[in-house]
Amino acid sequence: MQMTRTSLTDGDIRTLLRGATDDERAAAAHKLCRRMDAPLTDEEREAAHQVLRLMADDAAVLVRRALAVTLKTSAILPRDVALRLARDVDSVALPVLTHSPVFTDEDLAEIVRSSSPSKQAAVAGRASLSESVVACLVDHGSETAVKAVCANDNATLSEAALRTVCDRFATCEGVTAAMAYRKVLPLSIGERLVHLVSEQVRQHLVDHHDVSADSALQIALGTRERATMDLVDQAGRAADPKSFVAHLHGQERLTASLMLRALAHGHVAFFEWSLAQLSGVPHHRAWLLVHDAGPLGFKAIYQRAELPDRLFAAFRAALDAYHGLQLEGEAPDLAAFQERLLQRFLTQPTTAAREDVDYLLERMDQLGRHEEARAVA
Repeated sequence: MQMTRTSLTDGDIRTLLRGATDDERAAAAHKLCRRMDAPLTDEEREAAHQVLRLMADDAAVLVRRALAVTLKTSAILPRDVALRLARDVDSVALPVLTHSPVFTDEDLAEIVRSSSPSKQAAVAGRASLSESVVACLVDHGSETAVKAVCANDNATLSEAALRTVCDRFATCEGVTAAMAYRKVLPLSIGERLVHLVSEQVRQHLVDHHDVSADSALQIALGTRERATMDLVDQAGRAADPKSFVAHLHGQERLTASLMLRALAHGHVAFFEWSLAQLSGVPHHRAWLLVHDAGPLGFKAIYQRAELPDRLFAAFRAALDAYHGLQLEGEAPDLAAFQERLLQRFLTQPTTAAREDVDYLLERMDQLGRHEEARAVA
């Protein structure tokens, strides 16, 4: 096989074909593949393709892996050779499946449908993935592959694809967490994930994605996660709330969802100190802005603290409930305070969605039944 340029030499090709050991042939294959990245004439390119096909047929895995690793990002790799390598053992196939630009979307979809979970996951981790390949992954991929594609922010996941993932893997914490930590997440998916993920991931959803205020209240009023409730209880009992808040802030645990949960459980002093910490405003001024400066004062410090705009209505409802009971001279227990909070939230114009109103009414019914049962007892 005569070459007209020095980029590919007869000596290297003879070593590749006749090398006594696998190591010798693998070294020759690596050397030849690196030289193929240099500019080639049409004649040399055709000769190079023939050499690559010889490498792909070599009995030694070392030789085939040298080919796959060295040319995993190169456009010189013929498509038929790439497809042959994709069917090889994982050590040969995965570098090509993850990086090679020569596959078509149809190639990748067929590989997903017919390959092992490890190869599906390699496809899922590619630097870019079209909507059609992603759809094939969420329909046919293993849990490992679907987790990988959800964690890949370069993959185009449509809302329909995300719904499919929720349907297939609702109980798989790794998959739902990977969805929750995507940079962009449709509102409907965020709302659904709220009920599927752990407390830590749920807080991330509230803090970083579009989750409606009523869902945030649902999280704030819930008691499903003991660890977070213990933290809220600590917030209410802290002898030195300033230091406690500063400690949480230093650990990056002073989140909007924790503050809302604490406020919904009546820990107003903790909320005041949290606002002061996040806004950089002295506590006495934060107290005035929250309690004695009208609605604009609270909105000003809320924005200064850089809390999510979408949760403002929920915080406002909690404060209105607290102030309303204070004006009435009552010393309410937790159930009474939460009932008033829900009543306040229902009257706000931002809660127009029917499902939001249904949820809040259900919560009020539950509180009412609880009070009746306690009175009978």
